[in-house]
Amino acid sequence: MGRRLIRIAIVLIVVLVAAQLIRPDQTNPPTDPARTIQAQMTKAPQLAAVLDRACNDCHSNDVVWPRFAQFAPLSWLMAYAVIEGRKAVNYSEWASYRPELQRALLSASCRDASTGKMPGAYTLVRPETRLSPSDVETICAAARQLEAYRAGASQ
Repeated sequence: MGRRLIRIAIVLIVVLVAAQLIRPDQTNPPTDPARTIQAQMTKAPQLAAVLDRACNDCHSNDVVWPRFAQFAPLSWLMAYAVIEGRKAVNYSEWASYRPELQRALLSASCRDASTGKMPGAYTLVRPETRLSPSDVETICAAARQLEAYRAGASQ
């Protein structure tokens, strides 16, 4: 039984070492500051601080790749989360979204923040990304403000 455990441990170590050779892409696309939500939503300055702290690591082109994201399999999980996060909403590309989509995305951000879906499990490794009730209200207030602005602009 002892030799079997040693063999299993050796195989596991070899697999983990070999896994380090498979590196996901962790480069950030260039960001045009004029296209970001922060530049577009100038009437909601508090929103920028909340997004920068709690959302940008998955929903922007300005991801700060944490140290743990350099080691497999965590590197794969983080890269996957960033790819999926950018697909869902990319705050660095905010100006490229149609106004209706901007409203829907910010409303979805409010809903996801209110229900605790976002930032989700990421807060386990980056506790500073946890959203306070005030942070959630900032996101939801920006969503309401955008809705009201767009409604007024269409009349």
